[in-house]
Order: sequence, then C-alpha cells, then structure tokens
Amino acid sequence: MNNEYTAIIKQDGEWWIGWIEEVPGVNCQEKTREDLVESLRVTLREALDLNREEARFAAGDRYAEERIAV
Repeated sequence: MNNEYTAIIKQDGEWWIGWIEEVPGVNCQEKTREDLVESLRVTLREALDLNREEARFAAGDRYAEERIAV
C-alpha cells in the first residue's frame, strides 16, 4: 500500500523545520531541506510501525484487520 502524507516545511533562521500534518508527534529539524525531508520520512515510518505494534498488542490474540480507505 502506498500512502501519502503532507509534510509542512519551513525555514526558521538557519534551520529547516517540519512536521507531518496527519500524524501528531512526527516533527523534525535539520540544517538542510533535503535532510529534513529524509528525517521526516524516517520518523514517519518509525511512528507508523510503532503505532501498528501497539495497536496489535492492545488487541490481544483474537482480532481481525480491515483495510479502510478515506
């Protein structure tokens, strides 16, 4: 599945800062725009993996998964 997310990016002095609009807590700061985009990509991937693991753990051993598109 190829998901797309919206990165809000801006330069603040000498730093580039950004966050993912749809996922609270995914934010980064880097010296270059390119490094920022890569950091956001890595951080988003890690956050989604962690959320997935936590959701499955909370569900226990008997659950079903259902894909939902919006």
